[in-house]
Amino acid sequence: MRVVHTVADLRRALAGGEPPAFVPTMGNLHTGHLQLVEQARELGGPVVVSIFVNRLQFQPHEDFDRYPRTLARDCEQLEAVGCKLVFAPDEAELYPRPQTYKVHPPAQLADILEGEFRPGFFVGVCTVVLKLFQCVQPRVAIFGKKDYQQFLVLKGMVEQLALPVEVVPGETARAPDGLALSSRNGYLSEAERAEAPQLARALRGVQAALQAGERDLAAIEARAMATLRQRGWLPDYVSLRRRADLQQPAADALATGDPLVVLAAAKLGRTRLIDNLEV
Repeated sequence: MRVVHTVADLRRALAGGEPPAFVPTMGNLHTGHLQLVEQARELGGPVVVSIFVNRLQFQPHEDFDRYPRTLARDCEQLEAVGCKLVFAPDEAELYPRPQTYKVHPPAQLADILEGEFRPGFFVGVCTVVLKLFQCVQPRVAIFGKKDYQQFLVLKGMVEQLALPVEVVPGETARAPDGLALSSRNGYLSEAERAEAPQLARALRGVQAALQAGERDLAAIEARAMATLRQRGWLPDYVSLRRRADLQQPAADALATGDPLVVLAAAKLGRTRLIDNLEV
């Protein structure tokens, strides 16, 4: 496996070859990331993984500075699952000058849910992903559905800008107790880690309420939020949305079979976790 740190070396490494499958990451890899790499391998051709902690998607009070940088361990894991090329630029390489040209996704999708609580997050995500696409020139890119809203935002960007990239979803990887795997799970204390699966349990509770015939969506959401608060969480949202565009479902959505997803974000101690479940 080869590791390159500059755009020039990346382009030389890819020159004359088949367009790759691409898995963008911020490093500190876990089993979920590795499953995305294995999924990319199954699509055929070379696999490129990027490792870059993107300052543009962090708010000043967030964890950019303390986000774990674990390049050596990440590369060992990637080599073990058959990755052939890692692109690991530093900030000066990817942003040699202030990034004043940015991608602004539509507010109706990007300024709700995560976008409401992390203003500018999706501007940073779209900008770096478009730049990485320009560097890697992939034919396909894999993004995990754990970041459900991010997947839809990026899929829309690719479609509206007519980028020659197929955006493919990867299923959420979970620990045996149901906790969605996340690079930020490492921030949790032992007691917080034992409590953390309750977020997924809250989502399953929403699903169970729907399956039992409840139709007051606002009441179902409020009950899930209250349950988390009672357990010591600080929830930002538990929200049922249409899968297609994350807009609020119509009153008859369940009767008409409109596919829904429930999304949640909540802080446990100092750590903010997100999760979702298609229902």
